[in-house]
Amino acid sequence: MRTARIGTDIGGTFTDLVLLDNLGQTFFAKVSSTPSDPGEAVLTGVRQLLEIADLDVGAVTHVLHGTTVGSNTLLQQQGAKCGLLTTRGFRDVLEIGRLRTPVIFDLLWDKPEPLVARRYRFGIGERMSAQGEVLLPVDPDEILGAGEFFKSEGVESVAICFLNSYRNPENELAAEAIFREAFPDIWVTSSVSVLPEIREYERTSTTAVNAYVLPSLRKYLQRLESGLRGIGVNAPLLVSNSNGGLAAASTAQEKPVFFITSGRAAGVVGAGRLGSSVGMSDLIAFDMGGTTASASLVQNGKLTRSNEYEFRAGISTPSRFIKAGGYLMRVPNVDVAEVGSGAGSIAAIDKGGLLHVGPTSAGADPGPACYGIGGTKPTVTDANVVLGYLPSVLAGGQMKLDVEGARRAIGSQLAEPLKLDVEAAAVGVREVANANMARAIRAVTVERGVDPRDFTLLAFGGSGPVHACDLARMLGIKNVLFPRAPGVFTAMGMLAGNVERYFIRALPGFLHALDAAAANFAIDALADQAYDALGEEGYKRESISLSFELDLRFRGQDSELPIQIPAKLSDADQPKIRGDFIDAYIALYGYASTDQVETVNIRLSATVVGDILDFKRLTSSQFEVREGITEHRKVYFSRESGWVETPIIDRASFKGEVEGPAILQSPDSTIVVPPGATASLDAAQNIIVSL
Repeated sequence: MRTARIGTDIGGTFTDLVLLDNLGQTFFAKVSSTPSDPGEAVLTGVRQLLEIADLDVGAVTHVLHGTTVGSNTLLQQQGAKCGLLTTRGFRDVLEIGRLRTPVIFDLLWDKPEPLVARRYRFGIGERMSAQGEVLLPVDPDEILGAGEFFKSEGVESVAICFLNSYRNPENELAAEAIFREAFPDIWVTSSVSVLPEIREYERTSTTAVNAYVLPSLRKYLQRLESGLRGIGVNAPLLVSNSNGGLAAASTAQEKPVFFITSGRAAGVVGAGRLGSSVGMSDLIAFDMGGTTASASLVQNGKLTRSNEYEFRAGISTPSRFIKAGGYLMRVPNVDVAEVGSGAGSIAAIDKGGLLHVGPTSAGADPGPACYGIGGTKPTVTDANVVLGYLPSVLAGGQMKLDVEGARRAIGSQLAEPLKLDVEAAAVGVREVANANMARAIRAVTVERGVDPRDFTLLAFGGSGPVHACDLARMLGIKNVLFPRAPGVFTAMGMLAGNVERYFIRALPGFLHALDAAAANFAIDALADQAYDALGEEGYKRESISLSFELDLRFRGQDSELPIQIPAKLSDADQPKIRGDFIDAYIALYGYASTDQVETVNIRLSATVVGDILDFKRLTSSQFEVREGITEHRKVYFSRESGWVETPIIDRASFKGEVEGPAILQSPDSTIVVPPGATASLDAAQNIIVSL
């Protein structure tokens, strides 16, 4: 029987869907996103995709979903009205933060407004010692009094974060139980349910983000599940998390803080799988969509990951060196740097006469001027249309582009004020956008002490292949890799992900004095927790793989590094663990101390082992192949070259090798091969451009 899984990724302009059946055949669809209700585009795309693949709804075994609802809720400040219950004396932890600024000499920087206003932050008279001893239990009347105030003020969601609850959650769980029973209409998040870890600010911030986003993401996923059932798809809905794994929709509804960057990490997971399939272990994964562009590193075949992330305007990155710029979350995530420069980013001139691109985006509604659906402001897409990079229709013919509308927008709002011709203004828009996107790539390479020239740039997203070669030249990168169907590659990456859950337990002390029996007790407790949680979702114990890490740091330090450890420790393991920590520390910072090493936490990543997606075995017969060059059109590659007559080649029919300039077109994306570059096809049907 023919069965299939569907990966879906919602972008600011288009929603991408990929179907993979059990025969290895792939089919994809791109539909316009529906910002008012993002799930509508998913349902439209699923129906369309099943029709293309000639499959019944009953053949779908899983729907894998990446959503921007969490990140958009934070970005647009449209989350729940929140309250906070914390230990008396600690109500200002969110305001104080880390006492740092992201840019030390920026006198105009403003700290982000806390997600919980001060009048809704209550100090509770309870106390837990640092050793986990209850010094003062919770007073139920205080909890009820705070709850009555929240209810009268219309507070929708409450975070509970008590001091030292990571050592003993008794007081926090008691407060949660009292609150839930008395106020069932208010959402509640306890810190021990999302981050049972030392550091009161980090734990409070993570819990506050969860409470802030929880109602919107839960309602969205419930509507989406209901909509899927309404069209006859009864398969489980799995949501992509910030670490590139998958989890049941019910988990995402309870712990949305783990899904803030949902979807974005899936493209990096796909990049890692693609690299292993074709023997490329060092890749820079570059994804440019309609609203943002992001970059991440695959080094020696491994994804770069972090246990901390700050969401902020401008450039968001899990940098170990740039802190305090946004809303902090201590959750596992793929180390991705993101900037607000996408194909829909609006270009404008500031009061000083300088050209800026983004971070504001035209999105899907009203969209770029060339879409002809109401947008009037010039965008990066309009610049690419004016310069001849894009075809007359997008998304497989669903959207016809208005070239003259794009020229009018750029001409009246950019070219005339700057006293330039339309082409020169459009080139300027591309150059500014490329400079912004190069920041993201440098953030995960140069700022990490890595030379981008040693890597291959893997470009995907609807607009990534249009800009990738220019970016590569800016950074000195010699080779650019374009996967099959790069425009929907993030949705494809979800099909490469595994179901994952994460668990943590505090283990403070010194490594040299580590009690193996106590550590093994914590390891076994975490394993039981993982087996129980995944067992409730229907996964058998024998299908679950466990991976343990020990967070280590030098004595007196404030940050730690995770080091992999065996599932059963003995005293003889201590020297090797210390050696691995020293090696990891030197690799990151260039030196290591001789001080004592402290243990902080034990982490568990539980993975449901599934089939490994082999990109070389995938096939696609979705589109009619048109042999050879389909047409020529003039493309404006630079101010020096001007308009150049350029061959347009159907991507599906491309064989062998071609020298630039050339445009390779497919319904999902457009690959620009500039003059002086050479494009060729590898064994897995990827296109490699040598610069």
